[in-house]
Amino acid sequence: MKILVDGDACPGRQLIEKAAKEDSIPVIILCDINHYITSDYSEVICVDAGFQSVDVSLINKASKGDIVVTGDFGVVAMALGKGAYAISGKGFVYDDSNIDKLLFERHIAAKARRAGNRTSTIKKRTTEDDDRLYKNLKFLISKARK
Repeated sequence: MKILVDGDACPGRQLIEKAAKEDSIPVIILCDINHYITSDYSEVICVDAGFQSVDVSLINKASKGDIVVTGDFGVVAMALGKGAYAISGKGFVYDDSNIDKLLFERHIAAKARRAGNRTSTIKKRTTEDDDRLYKNLKFLISKARK
């Protein structure tokens, strides 16, 4: 088992590494060459800055039982399809019971934006988000170990 992190937009990296260290789980952070990420614990892999290059690299590295940290529902769907677990940077756990609804909502929002409508903005990160991320990541780690 390993934790794969979509590093291009990943808040809570320190919490992810803390949870991983406690259980001696390797962490791989993937980012494109436009982001500079360093870590004393995680392996950082930089890929080309092409369209969805980080997403493709992350999915290529994911295996059954791994944990993927991302907010991209498309990446989540592919990770779940490979038998991996998925969680957002704010600690929301994705699974087969909620991914279809999230993909549909993403589709509707994209359609609305193309029509000139505005969609909601991203909310500021809170301490509740940090608590949820750590708690749910620990839950997924224990679930993946079984």
